[in-house]
Amino acid sequence: MINEAELRDMTPGDRRELARALAAVDYPHPLYELNLHRGRRLGVLISMIACIVLVGWIIVLMLTLRHHYTATHWRSAWVGFDLILLAAFAVTGWAFWRGRQVVIACLLVTGTLLLCDAWFDMILDLGTPGFWESLASAVVIEIPLGLLMLNAARRLIRLSTLVAMGERAEGAPAFSVWRIPLLGQEAAQGECGKVRSG
Repeated sequence: MINEAELRDMTPGDRRELARALAAVDYPHPLYELNLHRGRRLGVLISMIACIVLVGWIIVLMLTLRHHYTATHWRSAWVGFDLILLAAFAVTGWAFWRGRQVVIACLLVTGTLLLCDAWFDMILDLGTPGFWESLASAVVIEIPLGLLMLNAARRLIRLSTLVAMGERAEGAPAFSVWRIPLLGQEAAQGECGKVRSG
């Protein structure tokens, strides 16, 4: 049996190899592998079909859409989009405040919404006096904040994976993503007790 001192003497690469080997021992069931491979193939197939359909749809739009269009629900579209963005920021703030793993998904959604907001603001204001204001807002606020959020999500995914590999307790109950403590904080012990008692 390997003790903690021997683990500390190992290089990070050796510890990763050991973790992979232990994970393979924990999940040897052939049906698990079959479902995993089937799911990956299905994901690839759906993505390829979506790409082919979207290429065709983009060509249709380029050939058929008018250059100028008056929208009848313009205010509802933008107010609705900003309400969704507000909700995304609120849920992201809550997830950070509570230190929950779901903050990663919130960061991805909110960052993507910010980049979409910048794109639509600039494109829809192109050729109007409001373009420079939209460009300044995109360059100074929306794009940097959106990229910052996407980068934060990437870093948290990496850190969470490292923590999970190093601190996963044997036989610990599976948590909902809304209840998993961020980066293995001390609240994990309290959550385990709640899940076991509830």
